[in-house]
Amino acid sequence: MKFSEYIKEYKWKINDVIKSIYDKKLQSIKNPFLKEYYLELKDYFLAGGKRIRPLLCIATYNAFKDKKDENIIYPSVGTEFLHNASLIHDDIIDKDDFRRGKPAFHFRFQNYHQNYNLKKMEAQEFGNSIGIIGGDSAFIMGLEAYFFNNFDKEFNLQAIKYYEQAFLDIISGVLIETDMVNQTDLTLSDYIEMVSLKTGALIEKSILIGANYANVSEEFIKYLSIYGTNVGIIFQIIDDILGTFGDENITGKPTDGDIRENKLTALKINALNGLNDSKKSQLLKLLENPNMNKDDVEKVKELFIEADAINSCKELANKYYQKASSSLDDLKSTINQSEAEFFENLLNFVIERKF
Repeated sequence: MKFSEYIKEYKWKINDVIKSIYDKKLQSIKNPFLKEYYLELKDYFLAGGKRIRPLLCIATYNAFKDKKDENIIYPSVGTEFLHNASLIHDDIIDKDDFRRGKPAFHFRFQNYHQNYNLKKMEAQEFGNSIGIIGGDSAFIMGLEAYFFNNFDKEFNLQAIKYYEQAFLDIISGVLIETDMVNQTDLTLSDYIEMVSLKTGALIEKSILIGANYANVSEEFIKYLSIYGTNVGIIFQIIDDILGTFGDENITGKPTDGDIRENKLTALKINALNGLNDSKKSQLLKLLENPNMNKDDVEKVKELFIEADAINSCKELANKYYQKASSSLDDLKSTINQSEAEFFENLLNFVIERKF
């Protein structure tokens, strides 16, 4: 079954579970601000997203079962809550006011502050404070997926362990990324370590949670792990390209954000390693300017192009594509054909995506 067909079959069911978790929460709330807060969080979750992580959990479970079981849909959403929690916090760290073409969660409450003409705290401080709490709320609510489902407790306990490890890996990845921003002698190995934790770990754990509920034997776990981690690495490399050279109307995000924030991307590392010393110094001077203007952003893009950074990134992504594809080949004789097609199709989507 193709990735698009899996989306058509399961995305609305995944969204229904997310909605049910929020509706359950909202039923217990009387305070008007709390109610508005959770309604905004619910709307943020349901405003978009491809649901790749729940889909991977479901597909992995189905891959090892004789017939599909919709009981897996409920626990599959756990990592989607964790994913969105990390996005909410990322947007605050990166000073991104939009996500998926709509206001980021913290920016919604910055607007709330202005609309109600609140006197205490500045609007940005208020929005950021609520955003931090919003990410924390999303992380905690994700655990509901493992507390209230139809699987035995030993499977749920293992799922929670994977969830915890994914959260810790994301934190480690973000911390490494934060430290790397001020470094100039970076290698692609440094970058891969960071994205394996920040992006790859959650995709990997989504797959392993599905395998856990399907009671998959240990001999296949390593192939699933390799596939998931490498899909995450590819996803982030392509995301870096789209973040600077994508179509804003398709991606829903401005293409100057990564540059203005001097964000650690595969483009930046490839450019720094590919330019001569004079051009490298010019690039660093531009990126380190906190008051970068539109012309400066365009000059950075020109230097990226001059260094052939886009093609270098695509070659890097293809290297990890081959690793993921090889691990999938090791699984094809064991898993159901429908899900083998899904995994292969998803891998192609991730490396070829435009949004």
